[in-house]
Amino acid sequence: MDETIDVVVVRVFTNESGRNGNELGIVQSSEATAAREQEIATALGFSETVFVDAVDEPGRAASIRIFTPAKELPFAGHPSVGTAWWLADRRTPVDVLREPAGDVEVEVDLDDDLAWITARPEWTPEFEWLALESPEDVEALDPFAFTTGQTFAYAWIDEAAGSIRARMFAPAMGIVEDEATGAAAVALTARLGRALSILQGEGSDIATEPVGDGRVRVGGTTVYDRTIEATL
Repeated sequence: MDETIDVVVVRVFTNESGRNGNELGIVQSSEATAAREQEIATALGFSETVFVDAVDEPGRAASIRIFTPAKELPFAGHPSVGTAWWLADRRTPVDVLREPAGDVEVEVDLDDDLAWITARPEWTPEFEWLALESPEDVEALDPFAFTTGQTFAYAWIDEAAGSIRARMFAPAMGIVEDEATGAAAVALTARLGRALSILQGEGSDIATEPVGDGRVRVGGTTVYDRTIEATL
């Protein structure tokens, strides 16, 4: 007999008007999903799907696992930000997300639908950095020209202000183009050593800042989009 599960879909790193943002599928772990996480994430097709275990310590921590359509990730930025917001929005806020890479500190302001995480750049995947001359050069890239690895292309919009135009292509993760990539934002902030305002994809907004001890804080706006039923 087929089983169905609810998949909450939120959009992470939207712009000021709540548009754009990277879709994230959120699934509460259960007997039905156990050992089928990769299969489910592949079928759903989101750039990442999160599986949330029960809150380990009420008001304190929750354990999550993150899957792209092709593989499990020990850490990822937009799933962490989106899950932090979702837990707070459903009145089960936590201070920490326990991920395979390590404990991710979170902060949420529901009044403005803002969520922040603090992470270490060494937790992120290996990216190939493609620094281009202008935002127009970034926008002109063909996603299908990238056939391996994870490539983060960027150019300064306003270097003095720390404003960047970016796109990310990740065929190794089963993602043609990622709309907003928090892990790459963490790694690029550490690489450049400064706070950044990143405009990525179709128009998603990511804010970052170094916070000492090599860590980086990254955040933005998350909004609820829809709930879908998936048949297993």
